[in-house]
Amino acid sequence: MEKKKNNNSILLGAALLMATSAVGPGFLTQSATFTATYMNQLAIVIVLVICMDIITQMNVWSIVGVSGKRAQDLANEVLPGLGIVIAGLVAFGGLVFNVGNVGGVSLALEALLGIPVRIGCLMGGTLAICIFISKNASAGMDILAKALGAVIIAVALFVAFSTKPPVGDIAGSLLNIEDPTKLFTPMITILGGSCGGYISYAGAHRLLDAGISGHDNLSDIRKGVIMGTGVSGTVRLLMFLATYGVCTVGSSAVAAAVIASSNPAAEVFFQALGTLGYKLFAVILLCASMSSVVGAAYTSVSFLKTLHSSIEKNQKQVTICFIAVSTCIMAIFGGAAKLLVLAGAVNGLILPISLSVILIAGHKKSIVGDYEHSRFLTIAGCIIAVITLIFGIKGIGALLGF
Repeated sequence: MEKKKNNNSILLGAALLMATSAVGPGFLTQSATFTATYMNQLAIVIVLVICMDIITQMNVWSIVGVSGKRAQDLANEVLPGLGIVIAGLVAFGGLVFNVGNVGGVSLALEALLGIPVRIGCLMGGTLAICIFISKNASAGMDILAKALGAVIIAVALFVAFSTKPPVGDIAGSLLNIEDPTKLFTPMITILGGSCGGYISYAGAHRLLDAGISGHDNLSDIRKGVIMGTGVSGTVRLLMFLATYGVCTVGSSAVAAAVIASSNPAAEVFFQALGTLGYKLFAVILLCASMSSVVGAAYTSVSFLKTLHSSIEKNQKQVTICFIAVSTCIMAIFGGAAKLLVLAGAVNGLILPISLSVILIAGHKKSIVGDYEHSRFLTIAGCIIAVITLIFGIKGIGALLGF
């Protein structure tokens, strides 16, 4: 009984690590900007992304969990050397996005307490490092994910209800899509922010480190997927409702103000509740950024640790260095907007490549033994990989342009 209780706690921690890794500064900005731009038409995109997120994560967690091997090791067994490429891409994307996450912490501390941005960067990085310095870093990471996840949902729920969005209009829009082609860009962008790059592997790798793997644990592993995608999907839905409520209750100028704002999500909270809303946004930004700093660092290093024995032996120290480098880059160079564009282009290609590799691995007996992977998950996963590959290729222009 005690072991089952402990497993459930680890499952919840892994699920929330994945979910809170997805709910970062970019997540908040995307939700606000796209909602203000597409209004109730974005509802169908939110629904589709949540479904695609569940399918992607279910494929990844199931195959990684049953095999008991990390994604980069699976990739090496599918094609020797491919794991090194994927590990490098994921770690690089995680590092660059972590710069933005540290920046989110500093902006939140500035809004809440008036702390200068550079000092806020150092404080955020130091706090994240303290979690990994602690004797039981894994437990600390799980506790942080649970606490910050609860705060994010509570604040988002309060603001969504405060704006009183016309839910009837939203329900009607699901059956009345004016121009589906206009919705492809927000769909792919939001999907990438939900399970692109390191995000889809955060929870799966956490379970491997906790010793939860194998066919016998498959039902628990899939339960973790539902919990994690449920949390990130709920926050996405609440942010959509809050933004839509603000834009419909106010004048047309409100939506324009949200779109034009340098911080669209902050503008939504301010328009909803004034100064209180701005402070609440700072709270949710602080929670989202801190959880993303920890999630990005942990998962990125989990991709690197099996590439060389010295990294695995010194995983904690490497993770601390990862956070320290992210913090220093943000403190020295500031906004790092170009780096985020570059990382976006890289992550646009990571999802279809890594998902395809996972799907191939799931059907190799030498990797998963007698496990029969779901035909539905395989077909749906292939469709998602093709769709994201087509749009990911478009991101190469941004990558080369940088």
